[in-house]
Amino acid sequence: MGFQLDSLDHLVLNVADVEVSAAWYARMLGMRRTEFMSRSGTRVAMTYGNQKINLRPASADTVAWFTSREVVPGTADLCFVTTASPDDVKAHWLAQGVAIEAGPVERDGARGKMTSVYCRDPDGNLIEVATYPPA
Repeated sequence: MGFQLDSLDHLVLNVADVEVSAAWYARMLGMRRTEFMSRSGTRVAMTYGNQKINLRPASADTVAWFTSREVVPGTADLCFVTTASPDDVKAHWLAQGVAIEAGPVERDGARGKMTSVYCRDPDGNLIEVATYPPA
């Protein structure tokens, strides 16, 4: 291979309703909403740490917003890492009325064993929040 990757800069989620998704990611995962201008107008992103998720309306023109071949909300499987305990994640989601899909359960992550809790966002994307044991 001619080069190595350093990190993921951002990802794009195709969503049915940007406002509903933005509110959910802020409330359930503590992300911050940001807006930025592009050639096609104002776009919405959710940020956390040094990462960003652009929320792309599934109805957006694929020429104006270049994206995947299939524009289908609810097909992502995302894993986020937290220092909060899995029980705290589960309790927060339950207090907000979010159904728990699974967990806490042990999984293998990029850095080794972790404990995860799963739910679904408004579009049905699988959301995993994982906690690694202290080093």
